[in-house]
Amino acid sequence: MLNGEWILRSQHTMKSRNLKIGALLISVLLPLMLSGCNAHVDAAAEAPPPANIVPGADPGLFTVDHPEQFPLAAAVERPTTSELVVTGTVAPDIARNVPVVSLASGRVVAIHARLGDTVQKGQLLLTIRSDDVAGGFDAYRKAIADELLARKQLNRAVDLYAHGAVAQQDLEVAQDAAEDAKVTLETTTEHLRLLGNDPDKPMGIVDIVAPTAGVITDQEVTNAATVQAYASPSPFTISDISSVWIICDVYENDLSAVRLGDTAEIILNAYPDHMLKGKVSNIGAVLDPSIRTTKVRIEVRNTGMMRLGMFVRATFRGQKTEMHTVVPASALLRMHDRDFVFVPAPDRKFRRVEVVSGDVLNENTNLQEIRSGLKPGQQVVANALVLDHVLAQ
Repeated sequence: MLNGEWILRSQHTMKSRNLKIGALLISVLLPLMLSGCNAHVDAAAEAPPPANIVPGADPGLFTVDHPEQFPLAAAVERPTTSELVVTGTVAPDIARNVPVVSLASGRVVAIHARLGDTVQKGQLLLTIRSDDVAGGFDAYRKAIADELLARKQLNRAVDLYAHGAVAQQDLEVAQDAAEDAKVTLETTTEHLRLLGNDPDKPMGIVDIVAPTAGVITDQEVTNAATVQAYASPSPFTISDISSVWIICDVYENDLSAVRLGDTAEIILNAYPDHMLKGKVSNIGAVLDPSIRTTKVRIEVRNTGMMRLGMFVRATFRGQKTEMHTVVPASALLRMHDRDFVFVPAPDRKFRRVEVVSGDVLNENTNLQEIRSGLKPGQQVVANALVLDHVLAQ
C-alpha cells in the first residue's frame, strides 16, 4: 500500500509541474506572437512610396564640346523636273525575229550553228538530204529536153512557113510551144536555186543559210532529225538585237508622267555605271487588273552590252518643274540603309535627322538632292562623317 500511494503522489506531482511549465510558455510566447502579427498588419497597411520615373535621353541629340569645329552649310532650293523610276526587262524586237524556213523536206545530216551563236546573213546553218531536190533535178532535165525539142520544131516551122509549106496557124502553135518550154525550164531552174542547188551540179543536199544577221534565240532541230518544208516551228529563229525593247510596268497613278516619244534613261543592273537612252514607242492600252499596271515599251539601240532578259531601271523625266532641296553630298551620312544629316541645336548640341536623298547633280557631283526631311534654308553639318567619327569616340 505504501508503494501504491507513493506512485499516485509522484504522478500528481508531475502533472502539476507540467501544468506550470505550460502556463509559463504561454505567458512568454503569446505576447511575442501577438506583437509579430501587429507588426505584419502595420507593414501591410502602410502604402509603398511612389515610383520615381526618369525620362530617357533623346537618342538623336548629341552634345559636343566645341561645335565651332564643324562647319555648317545651308540647304538651298533648286528647280528640277519631276521623274519616274520604274523597272523593266530587255526583250527582243518582235519585228526583228526572223524564222529560218526550210524550202525542202528531208533528213538532217549536219548542223553548223547552235543556240546562242551570233551569225551573219548567208552563213550556213543546216544541211539536209532531201528527195525534193532529186525531183527538182528530174523536172529540170525534162524541161531542158522539152525546150530543145520545141526550139527545133519552131525553127522547122519557120522554114516551112517561109516556103509556103505550112499555114501561119501551124507556125503560131510552134512558137507557143517553144515559149511554154522556155518558161518551164526557167521555173525548174529557179526552183533548184531556191533549194540551194546549182542546176549544173546535181546532188540531193540542201543547204539552209541565215536570212539575216543576228543571234540564234531558238533552235528546234537536232542531228538526224527530219525537217518539213514550211513547217512550224522553224528549225532556227534569228533575232537581230542591234535594237531591242525595254518592257516596263508603270502603275496607273504614274501614267501621266509618261508620253509617247519621251526620252527615257536606261541603267542596266549588270552595268550600273553606263547609261543608255531610248524612246517611248508604245504605252499599253490595257491595264493588268490585279496589280493596276500597264506595259510601256522603250526602243533602245544596243551597244553590245544588253542581253535579252536583263533587268534594267528606266527613268522618265516629267514635263512639270519641282523644287528640290540641295545640300553638299558630304553632309549625308548613310547608316543601316537610311540617310541622315546633322542639324545644329541649342546648348552646343547637334541633332541627327533622317532624310530621303535623291540624285547627285550631274553638273556638280559635290551636291545632292534631298527629297524629304529637310527644308531650304536649314543649316546642316557640311561633313557628317567627321562629326559621326568624333561622336563615336
